[in-house]
Amino acid sequence: MALDIDTLMARVTSHAQTLGVFRKVNGHEPKSAPGNGVTAAVWVQAVDPIESSGLDSTTVRVELMVRLYTPMIQEAPDAIDPSVLKALDRLCAAYTGAFTLGGMVRQVDVRGAYGDPMRARAAYLNQDGRMFRVLDLTLPLIVNDLWTEGA
Repeated sequence: MALDIDTLMARVTSHAQTLGVFRKVNGHEPKSAPGNGVTAAVWVQAVDPIESSGLDSTTVRVELMVRLYTPMIQEAPDAIDPSVLKALDRLCAAYTGAFTLGGMVRQVDVRGAYGDPMRARAAYLNQDGRMFRVLDLTLPLIVNDLWTEGA
């Protein structure tokens, strides 16, 4: 079996797109500053085998990064964190509700059974001379029996 990263990324980004809270959703880390509004970007952060593998196969934890961006220069600065946090809340609810991404993964590892849990960290990012408030969401996905082990 091979990791179908194209379909996996499409399912993760489509969850974000269907929420209607993001100006744009990218399937990559942007090389230039996003525009106004809240933007989401998704990329692969890590791939690790995990202990729950079968006798002749390896189960893998695919960690995606989902970064939410919003510009720091806005008319209502008190609304910056609430707007990006509301988008994050909707996104986490969508990923938790689609626990297997339509049967593609064993689970979204919400509570961290196989490593770090799904979690978000806030930060500031200077990109192309523009300051952004960002929330980086770690999205751990457990993919069963991905690689066959042989002698």
